[in-house]
Amino acid sequence: MSTRHMHRFLFGALVIALSIEVPFAASAAETVTIGKADANASPILPANVADKLGLFKKHGLDATIADFTGGSKLSQAMVAGGVDIGVGAGTEMAFVSKGAPIIAVCEGMAPIPFIGIAVPWDSPAHAVADLKGKKIGISSAGSLTDWLAKELSNHEGWGPNGVTSVAIGNGAAAVLAAFRTNTIDADLSVTSNIFNWEEKKEGRLLVPVSTFVGNIAAGTIYATQHLIATDPDALRGFLAAWLETIDYMTKHKAETVKIESEVTGYSANVIAKEYDITIGAFSRDCKFDAASLNNLKRAFVDQKLVETPPDMSKLYTEAYLLKH
Repeated sequence: MSTRHMHRFLFGALVIALSIEVPFAASAAETVTIGKADANASPILPANVADKLGLFKKHGLDATIADFTGGSKLSQAMVAGGVDIGVGAGTEMAFVSKGAPIIAVCEGMAPIPFIGIAVPWDSPAHAVADLKGKKIGISSAGSLTDWLAKELSNHEGWGPNGVTSVAIGNGAAAVLAAFRTNTIDADLSVTSNIFNWEEKKEGRLLVPVSTFVGNIAAGTIYATQHLIATDPDALRGFLAAWLETIDYMTKHKAETVKIESEVTGYSANVIAKEYDITIGAFSRDCKFDAASLNNLKRAFVDQKLVETPPDMSKLYTEAYLLKH
């Protein structure tokens, strides 16, 4: 074998080895890895519903779904090339503004009906005022829940140190453990978790965050620049499948509740409550709204995630949505 042919052989072997070592890497075939910033949050679960219904396959995708504990970790995985499409929150657009090779491609849900402040079942806290000076659990620094904790303190007039944020991830078990050890006094959690804790008398909803926060692109979909450059049809297929899923969910409550109950492990009663408070908030066209973008810009400045307010129009694109 000539030296040139040997080099080609070794290069080919290396490519094969890498494809085995890194199972989450995207390929030229319409194979995508979809990352979820939370396993059970309502704006994210349509990814699982689409998968169960076979809608990704219908739109030409071979999809793998991976769960992460927070938007920061999801964004890191996308930057590292382990995830092609991420389903998270609008706050991850801050990473885009800082140069991460990803971009927002769909505002899936503008308001936040699916997050609330949870406290332990036997907590003495029964009003927001009782949280002043307390420790509140968040998923991670720079995440949506991080900003919500700060927004709560600002809204109540407590100042920047009105509450102490404690990053504990967003896994239900981690939150309950933090409750039991008094690591936190409250937690910013998805309401599906809270409804589940209420059934078991482990935690309860104090207030929904919608009492102090407006639109914030609470559910946002991202794509890597690599996917856009190498396989834009895969992204188009994903977004088409996503919108078809939302249409299905809107018309089929019982079927949606069954699927989401199986995915989350929560009872049908818990998921039915979650469905009722969130289904009307899903976007039917993925378009970004001005209120969300304005609030996000303010959030980035408030959290000192950016040195100057970013041009929000550079952080998202609607170019891959279906034309009507």
